[in-house]
Amino acid sequence: MTETDKREAELKKAERAKKQKESEKLLHRLIKEIDDDPNNYHTYYDLGALLVELKSYSQAEELMMKALGLFADQSRAAKDTLTYGLGNVYYEAGEYQKAIEQFNKVKDTKLKSDAYMMLSQSYMGNNDHKTALAFALTAAENHQQDPQVNQLIADNLLAVGSFKEAAKYYDKTLASDPKNGHAQFDRGIAAVVMGEDAAEYFERAKQLDPKYYEKGQVRLADIQAAFTKKQNDQSNA
Repeated sequence: MTETDKREAELKKAERAKKQKESEKLLHRLIKEIDDDPNNYHTYYDLGALLVELKSYSQAEELMMKALGLFADQSRAAKDTLTYGLGNVYYEAGEYQKAIEQFNKVKDTKLKSDAYMMLSQSYMGNNDHKTALAFALTAAENHQQDPQVNQLIADNLLAVGSFKEAAKYYDKTLASDPKNGHAQFDRGIAAVVMGEDAAEYFERAKQLDPKYYEKGQVRLADIQAAFTKKQNDQSNA
């Protein structure tokens, strides 16, 4: 390991320790807030979100289930917020079917669009891209300029093979969020399939999100090979 690598490793270790300390401080504060005001459902939601961030999924599930019991007879907003929170716990834990069950229960108008987005992502987790696309398009009805929603639509269009439509939604995403390396790379994938010059997209992706770029190389090679085979078959036909 070089001196530069050692310094980077030490910096990362220090950053992790700092974040851990901040999280523990926030954890204690939220627990105290619940003790002081047990009737505030927002604090339960915030504590559950923090536990998810700390990957304490069992504790987060237990907390959200307890909170749902405590606020069972409260407002629709309280129940839906906590139900949405429980859905997030299951989603982050990779239990997509359980997440879908929770997000489907959300009826509150303010949370509905977010729930549609999470339903889309949960169905993506289950590799059901057609259903995921339907929910992403529904979420977009009230968030047409949201780059996150447009990227979600684009990702699912790409997965079902609608490359031209996917490119259109990646272009919308990048118009609002040009530094999105993930979207740049996948826009490049769409360009390759459509026979366009993809070099600029991949170069940007490499600079903006090198990890996603490296991860996508096998996928890119497979697509390029399939595209070349298709061209050769057409030439020999």
